[in-house]
Amino acid sequence: MFSFPRPDRYQQMEYRRSGRSGIKLPAISLGLWHNFGDATRVDNSRELLRHAFDLGITHFDLANNYGPPPGSAEANFGRILREDFRAHRDELIISTKAGYTMWDGPYGDWGSRKYLVASLDQSLKRMGLEYVDIFYHHRPDPETPLEETMRALDHLVRQGKALYAALSNYPADLAAEAIAILRDLGTPCLIHQPRYSMFERTPEQGLLQTLGEAGVGCIAFSPLAGGVLTDRYLQGIPDDSRAASGSKFLSESQLTPEKMERVRKLNGIAQQREQKLAQMALAWVLRDARVTSVLIGASKTAQIDDAVAMLARREFSEAELAAIESALK
Repeated sequence: MFSFPRPDRYQQMEYRRSGRSGIKLPAISLGLWHNFGDATRVDNSRELLRHAFDLGITHFDLANNYGPPPGSAEANFGRILREDFRAHRDELIISTKAGYTMWDGPYGDWGSRKYLVASLDQSLKRMGLEYVDIFYHHRPDPETPLEETMRALDHLVRQGKALYAALSNYPADLAAEAIAILRDLGTPCLIHQPRYSMFERTPEQGLLQTLGEAGVGCIAFSPLAGGVLTDRYLQGIPDDSRAASGSKFLSESQLTPEKMERVRKLNGIAQQREQKLAQMALAWVLRDARVTSVLIGASKTAQIDDAVAMLARREFSEAELAAIESALK
């Protein structure tokens, strides 16, 4: 029986450098998007965070609007951080974001300097932190000048409220422009967080090349396509599943017969690799050296165990990659 934290935690994880920075992230990072708000028991959230850290997961990813309700994931994380992780703050990478609607009125959304500065101040208070390690602009703002948004990130880093600036959900051309602005300001972009999975391959259309050439890391969110790339829906839609709950992030209508046929083919390839489908899907995203980490969500410790166990079977043969491409057609 190990005490917390496990003394061998750093022997179980692979750490990958984020672009040309000095930062290494665990290959598996834990996102606090939907299972750490007030709708979830704090004891369960604590168990997940402690278990992840015991397995060498040092990066916890949040945003101002994570919950539900918005803000509650940061508040609950802050409580657990104080009670369980106080002595280990310097072993953690804590990230948060701003860019989606957080409060009423014209100053609680998008990418103005006023919104980003106010939002990070609020996030720091909720978490009880003096700084976060990474602060992301969560999505591009079609109306605010890009220079204003990037200058706000630069300002927050220079204030010491964030150690690194980052982007999320930026398309390749806009990411290239934002990265150049940050570089000229003297605050290089550390990492970009796009949606990337076997079913969402837009980053392959220029973004990964842009990041690789600029020396910027990449952390993929939704690598399991919202749970589709698991064995959860192989036999239908369980009553207690996300798809059956009316979630706007995964609906029954998205689980078309054509998509599920692809999932079953992929599951067959995973079984031949002696892996679960979810493990193969994570390994597939990590196959590209430009991807620093994959960001998982979890409601049970077993899901974290499965993700970390994937690292023992992360390589693909050319035949396996070809079979996956064929299954996805």
